[in-house]
Amino acid sequence: MTTMTVEPTTGRSPQAAFFDLDGTLIRGSANIPLAVAGFRQGFVSRKQLLIDVRNGVSFLLNGATDERSAEVRDRILLAVKGHRVSEVVALGDDFMDKLVAKVQPEMADVLAMHREMGDSRVIISASPTEIVSRLADELGLEMGRGTTAARQDGVYTGELDGPFCYREGKAEIMRQMAAEHGWDLSECYAYSDSASDLPMMRVVGHPVAVNPEKELRTVAQREGWPIIETTSWRSLRKRDMPKALLQSLVNRLPV
Repeated sequence: MTTMTVEPTTGRSPQAAFFDLDGTLIRGSANIPLAVAGFRQGFVSRKQLLIDVRNGVSFLLNGATDERSAEVRDRILLAVKGHRVSEVVALGDDFMDKLVAKVQPEMADVLAMHREMGDSRVIISASPTEIVSRLADELGLEMGRGTTAARQDGVYTGELDGPFCYREGKAEIMRQMAAEHGWDLSECYAYSDSASDLPMMRVVGHPVAVNPEKELRTVAQREGWPIIETTSWRSLRKRDMPKALLQSLVNRLPV
């Protein structure tokens, strides 16, 4: 395992450090425990749960795709439609401690470094804002932003409120946050494992690749970006991930 050290920059005012969630800050995907919690509370059917788990395992093996990310977004919007915001927030009770435990030790060190630098540490993810912001609170971070579902009188409408927090949408949200908080993006950091986050990484002055997928690794090496390798599932070779894993996970699903 090779790790390039991320050195703190000196002589700068506190700015922000943006962290992708799935495969970067935590091992695996937050959407699997979210889907299981949603199933238990009647938000999704067993068939939909199986689809989400299979997609989650595919993410572990192959990373995110535009098509699957959009499918997850649309299913979440449909699942929460007509439900109260408080119900979705409460889903986190079922798995939030497990997400906290999935934070990669190497990334915990990076979070501590940015705390010492005085930076605002921001989780930014395609997952629902309600879950992302709660995880940020649980970790003692300053902010968490995700994909935000529109609501009226405390009830979800089934539509988006703002951009989908994925690809260029992430970069757009980061620009909005920088304008709101007075951050100089050229002095900010961004951490991710996926080439889908290249817009997010190119909008800051200090991009860092974490367990990068092949495409992102190529870009990071060409651009001279730091690369952090961790001991997560995503850094294992595909041949070390038996196909039986998917069936094992499915067999453990609640009935």
